[in-house]
Amino acid sequence: MNTMNNVKNWLIALFVGVCTTAYAQEPALDVPYVPTNQETVEEMLKLAGVKPGDVVYDLGCGDGRIVITAAKKFGATGVGVDLNPQRLKEAKANAEAAGVTDKVKFVEGDLFDFDFSGANVVTMYLLPSVNLKLRPKLQKELKRGSRIVSHDFDMGDWEAEKIVEVGNDTIYLWTID
Repeated sequence: MNTMNNVKNWLIALFVGVCTTAYAQEPALDVPYVPTNQETVEEMLKLAGVKPGDVVYDLGCGDGRIVITAAKKFGATGVGVDLNPQRLKEAKANAEAAGVTDKVKFVEGDLFDFDFSGANVVTMYLLPSVNLKLRPKLQKELKRGSRIVSHDFDMGDWEAEKIVEVGNDTIYLWTID
C-alpha cells in the first residue's frame, strides 16, 4: 500500500507541475483535477454513512460526481466547491442530466475562504499539504458528529477512525468530536 501511495503521490506532483507550466492561463489551482472513479465515490459515501437529511460538501468537486451521487443514490443534499469555472460548468450540466438540480449546487470558491459550517459530511480528494492546511478550519467549523472522508490522503497525525481500501484507492474517515 505505501509503495502504491508513494507512486500515486509522485505522479500527482508531476501532473501538478506539468499542468502549472502548460496551462498558466488557467486559475491557480492547489490540486489537479483527477476524477474519483464511481466505485470509490459510492464507498466514500457509504463509509461516511450518508443518508437523507445529510448535507454533503465536496471540496474540489470537479465534475460534481460526489454530490450528485449523494443526492441521487443516498437522498442527501450537497454543495460542490471548486475554483475552476470549467469544472463547475460540467458539474452543473451533470446535475441537470441526473435530475438533481433541486438537491445540489455548485459554488466557485477558495476552500480556505469557504464556510463549511452548513455541512455534516465533507468529502475531498486533495493533496496531503492541502488536507493539513484545511484540517484546523474543518475542525473549527464543522459541528460535532460531522464526518470527513478523504480519498487517498490522510490528515497527518490526526488518526483516521476507519481506513478502507477500494481497488488501488484508500479512503479515510474522521468524525468531529
